[in-house]
Amino acid sequence: MIKSPLKVMDKENIRRAILRISHEILEKNKGTEDLCIIGIRTRGAVLAERIKESIQQIEGVEILAGILDITLYRDDLTLVATQPVVHETMINFDITDKKIILVDDVLFTGRTIRAALDAIIDFGRPASIQLAVLIDRGHRELPIRADYVGKNIPTSLSQVVEVVLQESDNKTDMVKIEDRAD
Repeated sequence: MIKSPLKVMDKENIRRAILRISHEILEKNKGTEDLCIIGIRTRGAVLAERIKESIQQIEGVEILAGILDITLYRDDLTLVATQPVVHETMINFDITDKKIILVDDVLFTGRTIRAALDAIIDFGRPASIQLAVLIDRGHRELPIRADYVGKNIPTSLSQVVEVVLQESDNKTDMVKIEDRAD
């Protein structure tokens, strides 16, 4: 018997999580000075833009934002596709001595974040890099943890966490868990 997906966050839960993460970022960094936000393509970039807009509404200050493509930094590149699709990284500012907030949708093994850290360092030497994720599902393979988490969701390895966002998926925001199809 196949179980139907379990919805763990809806649009309002996601909105609240983004607002809370934005406040936590501002509190930890004592405001917006030298603060930049970089989202990992695709859904991390959408979430980064939402956090940026939230911070702007709270503080009345616009912070620098960028989008990071980690395709060529992945340690599983040959497993992903024979011809991986590389998208544009858009970081149009100097990250040297900046406080970078790296954003992704789901933190799982930590390998995506490791690749993102390698990619960011190619752009300069930031003062610090902090990690914000909408979902932390556990099962780390590398010693990586998020500084800001929207929701911790314990999962089994046989489950898939799917984040759906209006901007990237053209569907109503939600987070759901489903059993992996074998």
